Amino acid sequence: MSPVALKQQNAVVLHGPKDMRYEQRTLWPPQQGQVQVAVQGTGLCGSDLHYYIHGRNGDFALQAPLVLGHEAAGVVTAVGPGVKNFIVGQRVAIEAGIMCNNCSYCSKGRYNLCKNMRFCSSAKTFPHLDGTLQDRMNHPAHVLHPLPDTCTFDHAALAEPLSVLIHASRRAGLSSSTPNQSVLVFGVGAIGLLACALAKSYGASHVVAIDINKQRLDFAKEQGFAQETYCLPLTDKAKTAEDQLRRAKDTISAALAHFERTDGFDVVFECTGAEPCIQMSIHAAITGGKVMLVGMGTRNITLPLSAAALREVDIQGSFRYANTYPTALALLASGKLPNIENIITHRFPLEESARAFELLARGKDEQGRMVIKVMIGPSTGSSAASSSS
Repeated sequence: MSPVALKQQNAVVLHGPKDMRYEQRTLWPPQQGQVQVAVQGTGLCGSDLHYYIHGRNGDFALQAPLVLGHEAAGVVTAVGPGVKNFIVGQRVAIEAGIMCNNCSYCSKGRYNLCKNMRFCSSAKTFPHLDGTLQDRMNHPAHVLHPLPDTCTFDHAALAEPLSVLIHASRRAGLSSSTPNQSVLVFGVGAIGLLACALAKSYGASHVVAIDINKQRLDFAKEQGFAQETYCLPLTDKAKTAEDQLRRAKDTISAALAHFERTDGFDVVFECTGAEPCIQMSIHAAITGGKVMLVGMGTRNITLPLSAAALREVDIQGSFRYANTYPTALALLASGKLPNIENIITHRFPLEESARAFELLARGKDEQGRMVIKVMIGPSTGSSAASSSS
């Protein structure tokens, strides 16, 4: 009996810092409980960029070649044994985390904290689990989500970062049932812009943004994500922790005066991970308000904890998301996030992924236009590239 000829597909594989290769790999059929998806779009994010530049993301270093990408959507091309709720040709969003469904966190619905979580494109676990920068991937059916008819692949790829903000908002008590709250967002990269857009969709009364990049702030205001903005002044690094804390309080006081909200804001989303911004966020919250730590950056931080404790400002961490994808996709399809697709500023085919990462690292293209969200499509000429969006 002659062996069955296995199909080949294209994948972008990271072998080390800035060592990204466009390779052919075997396309295996989906196994029990899996669905094969032709990936139509993958949005690049900060963790992808860290892996590309450094070969690691924080404590998680590459131990073997890895396919990056985890903000993605595509079309079902094959269905494995035991899968009954998906059909070939169906459009889906890919939730990249595969939880164990067997631990106490999973049983409580907090699977983002699952100790046995395997996450596509992360080097935290070994063997690594490849991400979405490939023509096709096999993925468990229970973490695939059907797309609403009016949800494009671009929108669906944004469901992953939007899920981060939906999860953070739930922890902050910010939702459509709690309108008229004031919201301040530190950082207007893609995550910060999504935080602004989500807050506005929930009926926030006042949504403002702070950053050090005036071009990005102008974009946030022009596109209607933020009602007002404030550009932080660039200063020399503080010599002592006490000096840094004093500067943080003085700087945010000036920003609050600019916004005419000297008492602060009900909810503060800290999306930079930068120590000075985290320090400022505590002073930016109203008495009894909430600070949501969304950005990942500085590992050890000096905080003005007495300023938080004496005013009952809650400082909450937020890690990934759980049970958010249906909400995110419905919201993206609803039209309640105007101009959200404009966050995607650049697009590349799969074979030009290395160029895309270099552009993301620079932050500006050859014409001086800023880079916010870069989207990677299918390989040029692949059958996946011809699928409807």
